[in-house]
Amino acid sequence: MTPLHEIIAARIREGGPMPVAEYMALCLSHPEHGYYITRDPLGKAGDFTTAPEISQMFGEMIGLWLAQAWMDRGSPKPFVLAELGPGRGTLMADILRASARVEGFVEAAEIWLVETSPALRRKQWESLGAHQPHWADDIDGLPDGPLFLIANEFFDALPVRQFTVQNGALCERMVGLVHDRLAFGLSPPLGDADDLPGGTEEDAVYETCPQGRSIAATIGARLASAGGVALVVDYGHAAVRASGDTLQAMQGHAYADPLDAPGEADLTAHVDFIALSKAAEGAGATGWGVRGQGALLDWLGIRVRAAMLAKKQPERAEEIEAALDRLTNPEAMGTLFKALALSGDDIPPPGFAEELGA
Repeated sequence: MTPLHEIIAARIREGGPMPVAEYMALCLSHPEHGYYITRDPLGKAGDFTTAPEISQMFGEMIGLWLAQAWMDRGSPKPFVLAELGPGRGTLMADILRASARVEGFVEAAEIWLVETSPALRRKQWESLGAHQPHWADDIDGLPDGPLFLIANEFFDALPVRQFTVQNGALCERMVGLVHDRLAFGLSPPLGDADDLPGGTEEDAVYETCPQGRSIAATIGARLASAGGVALVVDYGHAAVRASGDTLQAMQGHAYADPLDAPGEADLTAHVDFIALSKAAEGAGATGWGVRGQGALLDWLGIRVRAAMLAKKQPERAEEIEAALDRLTNPEAMGTLFKALALSGDDIPPPGFAEELGA
């Protein structure tokens, strides 16, 4: 059993079963044993790989997206260039390299990384130290000014609450103990719950992410007051969905039981893009809808970039083609991963003026 298992078990013995959201928060962010606090989870030696780690092309496309959005808004100087959950700093490094071709963009950017993990902050400094980045523990720590923000695979790691209907009564899914082993269970009936995403199908699981909506509302308010754009890229659903248990654990690039090794595995859940957009719009931002990752990258010119790279490095042509396929193919990341664009004005962000299809 992991050290965090003993801490969680002690809390349950003292106070009773805890909601899934509390369990997720402890597993990921416990100040001593939390998954993101203690390790670099990315790459072959880690537990999962994100799009920026698959290929430089992803970050380059995002960099050009941000630079175009900046020019479309009059090239404000200075501005806050921020990333939520920046991993090793790979995405921001690629963004800065690609956008350096746009006169004045990098020079005007004040780079801010929203990161709590000491281990990842060290990695980020290794990648970005030459750009003198700043760190904030949360989005409220970002300075005033026009905001140009990217959040790639950030919202999926925020704790979700899970509800279900049993015998016509609403219950919350909990984590408790059975013979000293962690196990899922249900709370006593709660009656009506304003937080329920909708639906009353018996035995179905309904997820909601209050922290995600709160952060989206903060982003929306910032964009409405100071201007700028935000791009959220993650995996999840972009339609009103009845129900589904999407909580999952990844360890060693394979799926694992979410209760088996608290603090040793990554825990995530699918992102509800509609809920994020509504929260940001409710705070004053303009939501521009959701695009499939593959369709947006195609629109931004990733295939042209792939051809250029393959021509310059023919020995890597197969590797480049494989990365392109993984990022854009509907059977890989192309449609499961989606992009939500927000702005503080009525200027369509690049690729969001019209429907792009899947």
